[in-house]
Amino acid sequence: MRHQRTVRKLGRTAAHRRALLCSMATALFRAHAVITTVPKARVVRSVAERLITLGKRGDLHARRLAARRVKDSVVLKKLFDEIAPQFATRPGGYTRIIKIGARRGDGASLARLELLIPKAVVQTDQKEKKSAARKGKEAGEAQAKKAKAGREKAAAKE
Repeated sequence: MRHQRTVRKLGRTAAHRRALLCSMATALFRAHAVITTVPKARVVRSVAERLITLGKRGDLHARRLAARRVKDSVVLKKLFDEIAPQFATRPGGYTRIIKIGARRGDGASLARLELLIPKAVVQTDQKEKKSAARKGKEAGEAQAKKAKAGREKAAAKE
């Protein structure tokens, strides 16, 4: 009998499960949402909520504890500087699981795990990414024009 057994093994060894949960939580903080199976989403939710609680604490010890799970330093900084302060007044329940149906290949039930961050914040993040990409594209075009002008000038000298 499985009485009082709370660990969901997800068909993996302990090390594989730990790595999976760390990478899923990191992906959740990076993109504000991930699509996965329902059992994985339920386990990742608990990991992510603990990490957000550590982010709300904000001290050095909490940062080091969170760094054990979140391996990407950029995402860790984002967790402590951007995500956790938005939940400062919220006592818990930082994520939402939305069931989205069955996967086509094997019929596994899928879910979208997302942070309960106001949509305005997520939209401004996406706008900033688009504007940065646009600026990079414009800079690349300007550089290409300079190179073309230089080649034409060199060809005219010959």
